[in-house]
Amino acid sequence: ADKPSGITVISGARIVTMKGDEVIDNGRIVVTNNRITAIGKASDFAVPAGARTIDAAGKTIIPGLVDVHWHGAMGEGGLIPQQSWVNYASLAFGVTTLHDPSNDTATIYTQSELQRAGQVVGPRIFSTGAVLYGAKANESAVINNLYDALTHLKRLRAGGASTVKSYNQPRRDQRQQILEAARQTRMIVVPEGGSLFQMNMSMVVDGHTGIEHSLPVANVYDDVKQLWSQTQVSYTPTLGVAFGGLDGEHYWYARHDVWKHPLLSKYVPKSVLEPRAVRRETAPDEDFNVFNAARAAVELQRVGVPVNIGAHGQREGLAAHWEIWMLARGGMTPLEAIRSATLNGAKYLGMDKDIGSLEPGKLADLVIIDADVLKDIEKSDRVSQVMINGRLYDAATMNQTGATPKTRKPFFFETSRGQLSPVGFPRLIDDESEHGHGVCNGHQ
Repeated sequence: ADKPSGITVISGARIVTMKGDEVIDNGRIVVTNNRITAIGKASDFAVPAGARTIDAAGKTIIPGLVDVHWHGAMGEGGLIPQQSWVNYASLAFGVTTLHDPSNDTATIYTQSELQRAGQVVGPRIFSTGAVLYGAKANESAVINNLYDALTHLKRLRAGGASTVKSYNQPRRDQRQQILEAARQTRMIVVPEGGSLFQMNMSMVVDGHTGIEHSLPVANVYDDVKQLWSQTQVSYTPTLGVAFGGLDGEHYWYARHDVWKHPLLSKYVPKSVLEPRAVRRETAPDEDFNVFNAARAAVELQRVGVPVNIGAHGQREGLAAHWEIWMLARGGMTPLEAIRSATLNGAKYLGMDKDIGSLEPGKLADLVIIDADVLKDIEKSDRVSQVMINGRLYDAATMNQTGATPKTRKPFFFETSRGQLSPVGFPRLIDDESEHGHGVCNGHQ
């Protein structure tokens, strides 16, 4: 595993630690190599000799975001890009850990290992690999007894999995066999109810690690709250693609000029971003059922059901913030919404001893935001710097800064005929580019 060396001190910021409701004004964080070694008020301890210092006065620092339901391209046809704009965009928005509950097994675990070794830049990558698909298809995972379930889980475990997705196994005993196999192999099981409320409830009763995707009902009542609150099952509503009506992704496209976002537009090719974002559908606010789903998630959290963010990979990095904002619009306080985006997800993945909060001994994953997000959570996307594993990146360029600075290479869509973009990298200038031709694909 990659591990930087040196001491970094970040001072002056408002620090939201996620240690309870702790918020440290004019705080200081000391990072030694890749872990936090001290945190507190700037007046409490001196800057260690030889440390590099970062002035974060007026900014807010939160733990790195943990997106527990993230689907995305990790490679294609056996090829892994050495520099993926998808990874860079996600990291630039502060997503330092992602979990993909459905991807090509070989591709995503290869990408995960390359990231962990420092050979590619991106968030920490975890995944179920290929789902245990119960429907009749080429990729079906046939499970008719405990032996079948153990065979599949041991196979995935050997490939690099610590989690497994139980998907569309039609019979309850099949789903229970996967759960028992997971207990024996010490794996996490994340299911999807396929927009079937009764299946969701049986998954809660049977003790899955969490329920992924929103409940397909407009309201939850005391029967659901009393049942669910007596379990340790978490909830990842993936509000961007919420069931039951108009979803969150369509809302933010309708209300914001997403293609003009100053950070997103640096890392997502125009040929990808503009066709999706420029001409968009709209509807009155009351038609967006997603806010009912958000309100239901908040009601469940208030009775003890931990809620996580899962942006579903809908819009690289930015959609994680949409999830936070929608939970806030559903009734969460900014502090509660940040917890859903950080510590709750870390606990869900069984990784809270290392990530999810800012405490001595934990890995140095954090986000520096140029705003007071405790006053206005919908400014959380104003990321200025991101630290992952003790390495600090400037969000506007994704150049690594500090003791071992490293300039990011240009992406394929920034390169043509030596023309320079505003960030100092070559940009795409092509006579035919306005007509959809020219350089439009390929990996760096």
